[in-house]
Amino acid sequence: MKFLDKFNLVLFSIIILIISLVICILTFGWLNIDLALDGITFLVQDSVASNIMLGISIVLILLAVKSIFFNSFSKEKMENKEGILLENDNGKLLVSRDTIESLTNAVVRSFESAENVMTKVEVDSESHVKIYITLFVYPDAVIKELSNKLQTNVKDTIKKSLDLDVTEVNIRIKNVSVKKEPNIKE
Repeated sequence: MKFLDKFNLVLFSIIILIISLVICILTFGWLNIDLALDGITFLVQDSVASNIMLGISIVLILLAVKSIFFNSFSKEKMENKEGILLENDNGKLLVSRDTIESLTNAVVRSFESAENVMTKVEVDSESHVKIYITLFVYPDAVIKELSNKLQTNVKDTIKKSLDLDVTEVNIRIKNVSVKKEPNIKE
């Protein structure tokens, strides 16, 4: 968020808070409504106070119009948060983070020594892809060998399927699971 957007948000929050407090105070009868009307009448009828109020109102109107119609988030930045926009001569393709996560999960599940997988994909503003994999492995897994193969296979699969270069594949082994033996009834 840019400074002006943050300023607008804080300013309008304060204004809404003040209006809400005044309404509550008037509703509970802690402030006489005639006194409040006298204050508003003074602000409107006094030439100096009315000019100050007019200036403040114009600034608030301009800030409101800017906040409503001219937000600081461009479509390109929003698309980077959702995924990666690929373009060629035929058109555009938006590859979502969910797609990359699903593809990564499919690669991990192809390994017999990996049991449960959770994947997180980060895409930065220059469309660099970082993948974070958390998984459970079986006791017979050779973790170093498994992680090297996983990293290579994930990068290769995403390059082949989506033509994207993955900058990092980070693997976290969360736990070692016990293989469940099938129940055999005799």
